[in-house]
Amino acid sequence: MSLACCLPVIECVYCLACARWAWKRLLHSAGHDSETWGLASAVEFEPVPRLCRFILAVYEDDLDDPQWAPPGGYGIDTRWVVLRKTYKDTHGRAPPYLIYLDHKNADIVLAIRGFNFAQEGDYAVLLDNRLGKGKFFGGFVHNGLLRAAEWVFDAECKVLKELLEKNPAYTLTFAGHSLGSGVAALLTMVAVHSLDKLGDVERKRIRCFAIAPARCVSLNLAVRYADVINSVVLQDDFLPRTATPLEDMFKSLFCLPCLLCLRCMGDTCIPEDDMLRDPRRLYAPGRLYHIVERKPFRCGRYPPVVRTAVPVDGRFEHVVLSCNATSDHAIIWIEREAQKALDLMLEKERLMEIPPKPRMEREKTIEKEHSEEHKAALRRAIIMAVPDAYSPSAYGTFDDHLTTSRAGAEEILPTSSGSNIRSRSSKWAEWIKKVFEKDDSGEMVLRGSVPTSG
Repeated sequence: MSLACCLPVIECVYCLACARWAWKRLLHSAGHDSETWGLASAVEFEPVPRLCRFILAVYEDDLDDPQWAPPGGYGIDTRWVVLRKTYKDTHGRAPPYLIYLDHKNADIVLAIRGFNFAQEGDYAVLLDNRLGKGKFFGGFVHNGLLRAAEWVFDAECKVLKELLEKNPAYTLTFAGHSLGSGVAALLTMVAVHSLDKLGDVERKRIRCFAIAPARCVSLNLAVRYADVINSVVLQDDFLPRTATPLEDMFKSLFCLPCLLCLRCMGDTCIPEDDMLRDPRRLYAPGRLYHIVERKPFRCGRYPPVVRTAVPVDGRFEHVVLSCNATSDHAIIWIEREAQKALDLMLEKERLMEIPPKPRMEREKTIEKEHSEEHKAALRRAIIMAVPDAYSPSAYGTFDDHLTTSRAGAEEILPTSSGSNIRSRSSKWAEWIKKVFEKDDSGEMVLRGSVPTSG
C-alpha cells in the first residue's frame, strides 16, 4: 500500500524533471553559443565560400561537364587540377579528394568530400572511434580519421612538396566537409608535425578550413592548433554539437531519437566543468566561425552574420533542438549562406571606402589580434585545468620543435594537469636559485649573506 502511495509522487517528480529539461532545451538557441564572440571580417572569411565550391567539385564525375554546379560554377580551371582520387583509388581508406593549384588566389588546395552513406569505407573510418584509442602529441583524436589523414599525407606528401617548391609564395590549404572536415583537420596536424616531408615549409603557410566539422580532437589540441585550423558552422548544425561517440550512434540508428534525447539530457544535467576535465572528450577543432541567420521564435531568415572566436568553454557543447539541425549541415546551404555573408561584409567595406593601404594594415592587425586571442585561449585552458594544456614558447609563439618535444614527453607522463604543475615547479626552482644559495655546511641561506674568504 505504501509503495502505491509513492508512485504518484515519483511520477510528479519525473514529469517536473522532464518539463525543466524541455524548457531549458527549447530556450537554448544557436545564437547563444556565439553571442559573446567578435564579428569576422571579409579578409579572414573570404576563402570559405570559395573552398566550399572546391569541395562540391569533388562530388562531380566530370568537371568539364558538371551536373550540380552552384550559381556561377565551381570557379575551377580544370587545367590546374593536379590530381583527383576516387574511392577506387583510396581503397576505402579515405574519402575522395582533389588537389587544385589556385593561381588566382596563390593557394594549393587539397579538398575532401563528406560522408557517403553508400560507401562501406566511410563507415569503417567513422566507426573506428573507441575512446582513448587515438593519441596524438599529448591529446586524443578520432582514431579512424587520424588513420585516414595519415594515409592521405603519405600518399600525397611528395606531390605537395613539389608544388610548394615550385610556388614558394603560395599557401597550402586543406579543406573538407563533414567526414572530410575531420580528415582535413587531422591532416593539417600531421603536416605541421612533418614539415620536413614538405620541404621544411613554414607553419604559417599551412591552414585548414573544416566545413561543418566533426568533433575529432580533445580540447587541448582544439585550442593548440587554432592558429592553423578554422572550423565553419552554420547556425544549428548538429554534427559540431554531437558529443555522442559516432560509433554508438550509427550502431543504434533504429533508436537514434532516443539516443539523441539521452545525450541532450546528459548535456543539460552534467556540469560543463566536468566535461572540460575529461581528456578523451572530443571537440570541433581550431578557431570557430559561426554563421547566424535565424533568431529564436521568429520566422524566416535574416541577413547572415559571422562571429568568430577561439573559445575554451562554451564550444558548441549543447545540441540545439531545431528542425534545421540537419539541413544546416548540407554543404550547399553552407556555401550559399557563406557567400551571402561575405557579400554583406564586402558591401559594408565598399561603403566605408577603405583605401588599399589601410586595408593591408587591417590585415596585419587581424593577424595580430588572432595571435593574441590564440595565446589568451591557451592561457585560459591552463587556468581551467584542461588536461595537457600549456602556453606557447616565449621565444616564438609557435615553436614546432619545442611543441613536439614537450608533447612527446607529455604522452609518457600521466595525463592530467601535469604540464601546468611542471611549469610552476620549474619557475619555483629558478626563483629559489636566484634568492638562495648554499653555505659551506650545505644549508640554504639568502644569497649574499655567505661571507667571502680573503
